Order: sequence, then structure tokens, then C-alpha cells
Amino acid sequence: MDRLDRMRLFVRVVERRNFTAAAADLGLPRSTATEAIKQLEHQLGTRLLDRTTRHVATTLDGQAYYERCLFILGEVEDAEAGFRSTEPRGLLRIDAHPLLTQRFLLPELPAFLERYPEIDLHIGQGDRLVDLVREGIDCVIRAGEPQDSGMIMRRLAMIGEITCASPGYLERHGVPASPDALDGHQAIGFVSSRTGEVLPLEFTVGTTVHRATLPGRVRVNNSDTAAALARLGFGLLQAPRYRLEKDLADGTLIAVLEDFPATPTPLFALYPQNRQLAPRLRAFLEWASRIFAEARV
Repeated sequence: MDRLDRMRLFVRVVERRNFTAAAADLGLPRSTATEAIKQLEHQLGTRLLDRTTRHVATTLDGQAYYERCLFILGEVEDAEAGFRSTEPRGLLRIDAHPLLTQRFLLPELPAFLERYPEIDLHIGQGDRLVDLVREGIDCVIRAGEPQDSGMIMRRLAMIGEITCASPGYLERHGVPASPDALDGHQAIGFVSSRTGEVLPLEFTVGTTVHRATLPGRVRVNNSDTAAALARLGFGLLQAPRYRLEKDLADGTLIAVLEDFPATPTPLFALYPQNRQLAPRLRAFLEWASRIFAEARV
């Protein structure tokens, strides 16, 4: 293992905080990774990592060396890319909501993999907040304004939202004619993963946004469960239109207040700002941007 390879390994160990995970990412035996870091520390004459039974953390010297490694490895990749055509290759780890993945990404995936035969994909699926660096994820796709300033954000689309309810609910409570006519109505409380609070309903009234927090007997933090509760008549629901297209088509849910739409929700791709943008990630971002630009969301 040469000096650059040891730098790459060290960076991965720091990011994953675990020798086993870092070694697996790079296709190395754990014993090889451990010995290489020991050699690196001996060569530099300083301890770079504090090791425990559960994870590793950088020392002060280790953090400084990690930042230098990021810069050096980025410069090396830029220099090499300038003299050769770099075909995107390697394992790309992404994370996106299951329905969003199934609705927009999977139908186009065969063409992407045919175009880039050297790329393999690991697709995680969920709504939870993830630590991209620690979990070894290259990119996440999330709806809503991101709060993490440590990430680079690339907007992919603006997602249109609707307000809807089941026919049974509307028979019992009536069809509201405007946001001012919501007295007596209930909503399915969707709890924000960022704040832990129930998100209010939003309505565009002229040039302003009107927010309403309605009572509701059930609160959830999962969008699939929220849609299921709406079908069962538990209250009004605001959600992306693409999620509910089948329900709207077969009448399981009925759109209301369509003249007062919620503000669109931005969809972002996020990736670490201190990591060199690998060709495989660049290829994926360009592909995903095109898909959502062409899609009706």
C-alpha cells in the first residue's frame, strides 16, 4: 500500500469511525487496514487516532492530518482527471424515500446502469436523518429545506402538494370552501423529524401563505402511515400529489381547497462539502436532476 492509498484509508477510517467498516468500503481485510494505519502513525511519529472498543476518533494531530489529506487527495483527483477521461466507477451509496425511489428513480435505473456499467448502487430508503460521513453514504435525497450547513445542497425539483381527505370524512365534516372555513375540521398530525412538532397546514391565499394548526387525535412521523390514516377518515392531509395519484384516481381520497394550494416543497440532493465529488456521484446527480426536471411532481 503506497502513501496515497494509506491517506485514502485513513480518511475513510476517520469518516466511518470504525476500522471494519472502512476496510469493507475499500475491499481490504481489517487486519490490513489496522496495520497500514499503525505504519502511517510510525512514519509520522505521532498518534493519529484514539481507539476504543466501539469506535475511533481523531487526536488533534489526526484531525489536522485528516484535513490535509482531504486537500491532497482532492488535488490528486483533479490533476488526474485533467489528463485522462475518467469513466465513473465504483460503489455509490444513496438514500431516498421508498416511494420517491420507486416512482421516479427505478423506472429510469436500467438506462443509468447501462450508461455507466462500472457503477454499482446501494440504495437506502427512509425519512430519517442520516450522518452521511459516518454511515459512508455519498448522497441523500430529501424533501424540505435542509438545516445541516455541513452539506452541499443541490435542488432537484419543487414538489406540488395537495390537501385531501376521504369521502367518509367529508360526508361527516363537510367540504371546506376556504381556509377560513376549517372550524370543526381535524387534521392528521405529521410530526417533523427536525423539530418534533406537528407541521401546520399551509394554504396560499392571494400572495400570502396562511398556516392553520387543526386538532387531530392521531400524530405520526411516517408519510405512508399518514396516507393510510387519511384513507380511513381520520382527517385532512397535506402531502405531495405524486404520493396520492392512485388514491385520487380511484376516489379513495378527494382533493379539497385546490384554489388555495400549499407552498411547493423543495427536493434536494445533499452530499458532504469536504469530500471530493467523485465521477460516479457527479454522474448520478446529473441523471437525477434530469429525471426530476422532466417529471411532473
